[in-house]
Order: sequence, then structure tokens, then C-alpha cells
Amino acid sequence: MDFVLRVEDLHKRFRAEEVLRGVSFDVHGGDTIVVMGPSGTGKSTLLRCLTRLIEPDQGKVWLEATEITDPKTDLNRVRASIGYVFQDFNLFTHLTALDNIRIGLRKVKKVDKHQATERAHEMLARVGLAKKADAYPAELSGGQQQRVAIARALAMEPKVMFFDEPTSALDPELTGEVLKVMDELAEEGMTMLVVSHELGFARRAADEIIFMEHGRVVEMGPPDQLFHHSQQPRTAEFLRRIATV
Repeated sequence: MDFVLRVEDLHKRFRAEEVLRGVSFDVHGGDTIVVMGPSGTGKSTLLRCLTRLIEPDQGKVWLEATEITDPKTDLNRVRASIGYVFQDFNLFTHLTALDNIRIGLRKVKKVDKHQATERAHEMLARVGLAKKADAYPAELSGGQQQRVAIARALAMEPKVMFFDEPTSALDPELTGEVLKVMDELAEEGMTMLVVSHELGFARRAADEIIFMEHGRVVEMGPPDQLFHHSQQPRTAEFLRRIATV
């Protein structure tokens, strides 16, 4: 087994709409995979199916040797091994930045208060927010909130990180501070699956890009291939269009 995450023939339908139509790919340890495609093509649904936040209709998903889609699998244990960063931050508004990070360590991993506090401070420093430990989400910019969300996920020591359009809710000037953290994680060898249309990040950090449309993987390959030598005309057209937006 040389993969961290394996997706095999994943399908999902919402009433008459087939959102995922047989998606398959592997994510290897230390790789950054960027998923791109038009709105409504199933990218966010894909991430949610991988953790069974949404139940897939067909297909299998493995996290290393554990089949996530097996009904007997302990989902809480699996989800504790996957860091998930949402586009709208999903911070607890009544908790400080420190407590947003500490709560998962205390409740899920049963880490004692002193160790959880120490770990939370370390993670805040890692994302450049050491001085914001006592700030509440409402006192933070969008970029700072997203960095707290990343710190919260990292604190759990995940095997893989999922990012669901992490910069889409941010003003352009705040996007860079989040991408800087993600660049650093890629350089450090964090295994990441990133739904994003940030072309600069994809060129710099991606080991492979997946282009999806109509619930299918149209093309998958290294950035140079997709940006300069696409095998599929639709891939080239999409990348050209978003590059000029």
C-alpha cells in the first residue's frame, strides 16, 4: 500500500441530479492534490463523501488500510485523522482562538489541559497568530480566522488535510496570508487534498491537479501537463478562462 487516501468509483446522486459519476484517484503521502472545475461539478460533495459527512451511493474510500465506506468503520476515529478546513471557517464564535484549537484536543483526543494549551499555542505560532490566542473570531479578519481553522486542524496531527475552497470567502488582500501557510505545509510534506481555483498555488505547490466537470474526472496530471500540454480541450479551455478572470 503506497497511498494515504484511495477513492474508487465514487457516486452520489441528489434526487434526479447525479453529482458524482464514478470518481477515482489516489493521494500519496506528502503529495498536494488540487481539485479544480466549474461550480456545481461536485468538488465539495466529493470532500464530504470522503469523510461520510454525506453518504456516497456507491464506491469505496480508504484512509491507508481503513475503508472509510465500510459501515463497521469507527467514523469518529477516522475523522480525527483527517484535517478539514471549510471555506467559511466554521469556528466556534463564543470561544477564543486558543480554545477553538484546544477543544478538539480535549474532547476528541482526551489530551490534558496543560498539553492541549501548549499544543494550541504552538499551532497558533505556526500560522503566525501567536499574539491572537485570546481573540474571539469576531475580533479577527477573515484571513486570521481561516488560519485559526488551519491551526485547529493541524493540532489533531492529521494524516491528510482537506481544504474546501479555503480562500473563496476572503478579500484578495487576505488570500495571500492563508496561501502562505498552505505553501509552507506543502513544503513540509503535509498530505493535502485542496479544492481551489488559486492558479498560483496550484502551479507552485501541486504534485497533481484533478480537473472535474459534470461529476467526473476529466483529466489528472502534474501542473505542467494541465497548464501547458492538456490532453483534453475542455481542461485547457477552463484553465484559460479562469486565468483571465
